[in-house]
Amino acid sequence: MTVDKNTNPIIGILGWEKSSNDTLAQLDLLPGNIAHPDTFDFPVIYKQVKGACYQTIVVDPDNQVLQEMVETARILEKEGIRAIMGNCGFNSLFQKQLARAVKIPVFSSSLLLVPMVARFFGDDRKIGIITADKPHLTSKHLQAVGITPDIPVCIYGIEEMSEFKKIRQDPSAELDINLFEQQILAVAHEMVLNNNTIGAIILECTDLPPFSAAIRKSTGLPVFDIVTLANMVYDAICGNRWTFDNL
Repeated sequence: MTVDKNTNPIIGILGWEKSSNDTLAQLDLLPGNIAHPDTFDFPVIYKQVKGACYQTIVVDPDNQVLQEMVETARILEKEGIRAIMGNCGFNSLFQKQLARAVKIPVFSSSLLLVPMVARFFGDDRKIGIITADKPHLTSKHLQAVGITPDIPVCIYGIEEMSEFKKIRQDPSAELDINLFEQQILAVAHEMVLNNNTIGAIILECTDLPPFSAAIRKSTGLPVFDIVTLANMVYDAICGNRWTFDNL
């Protein structure tokens, strides 16, 4: 199905406020990242949320930023957007508040996929989650999107990866993309090696979808991410692959 990207945007993305200290901006340049224009086959619009950044979303979730998100979501809805997506998996903490604020679908985080994917497997299979910052991913983030204690998960973070730490600490540092990928694969392999009952992997971090294919190939497991979820939502809203008009 070919979609004209010049048509009105369908999905609105709640983004972080841009600044000169945006240490992860290099990852936005990778196709597969939700900030890259070629990631989606359908039109999207990216709106910055005042005050939203790594500190106020991941490290110390800020209620004022949540209110800014709510207002931005309402603006997008008034502009005709059909669904709203978060640009960081840690937005799962705000899922209920955002969903209540508008009448269109809101999918704040790829973590929303966990309860569904867990049902694909028997009770003896775990869902592996790879996150950008394990110490800050709490039970509140999980519970907010329906990941209850009876859903078996194992969580591994990339916060100690040398390449990730380098660009987190220094906006001017040059990312070694090949080493970055190798280190992500090492995290995935360690998780699978230590948890041999993993049935699927879900990437919390929206900077990781460019590496989903490599993780699938390397581990042999299904890998889900925010782009997987966005494509599903778009197809549910606008999919017209099989219609009598196409016959």
